[in-house]
Amino acid sequence: MAKKEEAISMIDILAEFKELKNIDKDTMVSVLEDSFRNVIAKMFGTDENYDVIINPEKGDFEIWRNRMVVADDELEDTNLQLTLTEARKIDADCEVGEEVIDEVHFADFGRRAILNLRQTLASKILELQKDSLYAKYKDKIGTIVAADVYQVWKKEILLLDDEGNELLLPKSEQIPSDFYRKGETIRAVVQKVDNYNNNPKIILSRTDKAFLQRLFELEVPEINDGLITIKVIARIPGERAKVAVESYDDRIDPVGACVGMKGSRIHGIVRELRNENIDVINYTSNVSLFIQRALSPAKISSIRVNEEEHKAEVYLRPEEVSLAIGRGGLNIKLACMLTEYTIDVFRDVEGADEEDIYLDEFTDEIDGWVIEVLKNIGIYTAKGVLAMSRDELIERADLEDTTVDEVIAILSAEFEDESQE
Repeated sequence: MAKKEEAISMIDILAEFKELKNIDKDTMVSVLEDSFRNVIAKMFGTDENYDVIINPEKGDFEIWRNRMVVADDELEDTNLQLTLTEARKIDADCEVGEEVIDEVHFADFGRRAILNLRQTLASKILELQKDSLYAKYKDKIGTIVAADVYQVWKKEILLLDDEGNELLLPKSEQIPSDFYRKGETIRAVVQKVDNYNNNPKIILSRTDKAFLQRLFELEVPEINDGLITIKVIARIPGERAKVAVESYDDRIDPVGACVGMKGSRIHGIVRELRNENIDVINYTSNVSLFIQRALSPAKISSIRVNEEEHKAEVYLRPEEVSLAIGRGGLNIKLACMLTEYTIDVFRDVEGADEEDIYLDEFTDEIDGWVIEVLKNIGIYTAKGVLAMSRDELIERADLEDTTVDEVIAILSAEFEDESQE
């Protein structure tokens, strides 16, 4: 009967391990052996004279005890010693002072020992599960996971992954318009993994900038392949975001690749983010030009940049000011976040003249690279160029004298023609 109890106990124990994923066989054997030794040590004060052999393939185990043979009248510790009379029942040729090894059956230790074994094993399995969960999600920080809603609370949502592990999505990490019911699947990025008192707590986020970046990597193969790099992200979750991208291959248009044909690529991201408006712009290390692009769709007339204080003064036509600021101030707020500059917007009263013309209108007469050079020093309109002296243009734009003279002549002629008309 004892043997039967022992066998059933072992089968049940091994069955518990089968439920554990990511636990290798060596770890399983080690935990089982430690559990047996733990119980034996509690019962006899030591486990040093025991050999525990686990056979996971066969689904059984063996316990062997080593004891020293003593004279019949010198027995002091039945766990460490064995009388000569008892020893010769095991080995007829043994003598006093020798060691005798005999097999013991764990079930013979009684029900309490089996109960202690189960409790010890359960505790160690729980620790293994927690360690495995922590290690698994620690490696997933910054990646997107999908999990099902199990419980919706006021301050957070409890989710279960495909292995039944618990994940948390706090209210603060949800997009304001997010609404989920039990059983629905949520996609979010693993933001952090806490492990207080060996109790892993996995926190997800849908508002983190990393979530938006990972969505772009999923939707845009060129980003995933490293052909396009996301340099900076500014985001107000559920409202609007600006993403600056760069390509190291001149043949690839990074903005066009991210948006996709007729917006096919970016539409999927927008839907996932509850219709969050996403602006994709070309990154540049030129601060003036980057600020200009960050304020898109507004077109600025001129800009003054203080790189030491990370401040910029931007001058725009009156009709462009509202575009630069955006609804609820979102556009300029995101531009400041994206460029890490404090941007002050001013109405360009002098430049409000309807006769002024953006330099982009002169691409038929002025080389595109020359126009870009002028934009890079903060000049975007024809009158902005003409308001600057010839020498200052040559020095700041680093252009040839003849090129500057040609630009001035083309722009001056345009306004002379208009005045004659």
